[in-house]
Amino acid sequence: MDKKRVAVPLVCHGHSRPVVDLFYSPVTTDGFFLISASKDSNPMLRNGETGDWIGTFEGHKGAVWSCCLDTNALRAATGSADFTAYELIISLLHSFEHKHIVRASAFSEDTHLLLTGGIEKILRMYDLNRPDAPPTEVDKSPGSVRTVAWLHSDQTILSSCTDMGGVRLWDIRSGKIVQTLETESSVTSAEVSQDGRYITTADGSTVKFWDANYFGLVKSYNMPCTVESASLEPKYGNKFIAGGEDMWIRVFDFHTGEEIACNKGHHGPVHCVRFSPGGESYASGSEDGTIRIWQTGPLTQDDAEALTANGSAGKVKATAEEVSRKIEGFQIEDEGNPREKEEAGNE
Repeated sequence: MDKKRVAVPLVCHGHSRPVVDLFYSPVTTDGFFLISASKDSNPMLRNGETGDWIGTFEGHKGAVWSCCLDTNALRAATGSADFTAYELIISLLHSFEHKHIVRASAFSEDTHLLLTGGIEKILRMYDLNRPDAPPTEVDKSPGSVRTVAWLHSDQTILSSCTDMGGVRLWDIRSGKIVQTLETESSVTSAEVSQDGRYITTADGSTVKFWDANYFGLVKSYNMPCTVESASLEPKYGNKFIAGGEDMWIRVFDFHTGEEIACNKGHHGPVHCVRFSPGGESYASGSEDGTIRIWQTGPLTQDDAEALTANGSAGKVKATAEEVSRKIEGFQIEDEGNPREKEEAGNE
């Protein structure tokens, strides 16, 4: 008798409050890694394939809204409601002070710059080779910054706002907006595809795909609910995932918009979804405080049991041994923050 095929995710526990951002590193000699941001103020680093916990970055005093890893997976950056953006290296910390909540951060492709944005409506670029130098700022954003990303070999940055529609593309040489991709609702998720060909956005109940070089709208699909995040499969680009308020993660055909699969398991709205760099799995983060890693194809019951034994236990072992050795015992010291506000962690 054929075994029943079921979709069983790896469940990664550890966060005590909603997971609001996820980021996969590219594939490195040690594998690939997944970092998560949560309102519990403690970003976590995991093995991207198994979900095994590697380490927790401590030090923020408010909700952490964004996280990212550089192309070598040697540095992490986080943006928080405590008015700081941290650049985290295994044994070194830089804290970049802001005047309000930092909602978005991104390393440049060459890893030399860190881009931040937030409630201040200012996009800042920090030179990581000179972390004490003042940042470069572009023209003031028309609204509070929700997402940021780099494209065109670090010559262009994109941003979206929490309080208005559209994605704005900035030329870093002039510091001016050169193009706006129009959307009816505010864009809650913006992702540049691995090959640099598409920009994937989620706004309201719509997922859109834009040509990243000519900025035309390629495809637009209406979703069954309000979605917060979407991600395009990086290897073949033939499907995409979306998650939102109905707690389900749906898989769609990129070319037709047909729903291929609907994965249930979260117990709260899905705030973020991301494909792994090879497209063999994807991760989702939810209001329920968990991260779930889903295999691209269905699993047999035997596969599911093996994966559960290996990955769902969470903080058991890290298969990326070198990174695990470096990060062992790592803890950011509490340096305090004179601008900290009592309500910062709840915003």
